[in-house]
Amino acid sequence: MASLNLRRVTAVVLCQALLVLHTLPLQAEEKVTSGAVQTVVTDTREPGVVGFASYYASRFRGRKTTSGVRYDPEKLTAAHPTLPLGTRVRVANLDNDKEVVVTIIDRCRKRSHPFIDLSRAAARKLGFLGRGKARVTIARLEEGDS
Repeated sequence: MASLNLRRVTAVVLCQALLVLHTLPLQAEEKVTSGAVQTVVTDTREPGVVGFASYYASRFRGRKTTSGVRYDPEKLTAAHPTLPLGTRVRVANLDNDKEVVVTIIDRCRKRSHPFIDLSRAAARKLGFLGRGKARVTIARLEEGDS
């Protein structure tokens, strides 16, 4: 009976240690991003917010988005937690200076740092399709901007 309790305690301690080790990169990322200055200028054009971009998984093709439009991976669209649906946004990849203009058609979950989920076509144009995510500048466009 004592050896069974010792095994349980050991298993619990091991699980807690693994959980801490598993979340260390996430904690480090939050510390780095929360202390960073979030407003930057991409060129001389417009200020934007520095954040991260990822792209939709293939399984979302054809599913309805929050706006009611079906997701098409070949269109230049995106999901954002707070920007109004229909808003046009310029997203610039900070690693390679490529940029794309997308329309917000869906919502993604809120995160502690600025974030946007892009269509696969937008990720391809920004040059990070296959890498998973990229550090980007997100700038809201006014009516008539391209």
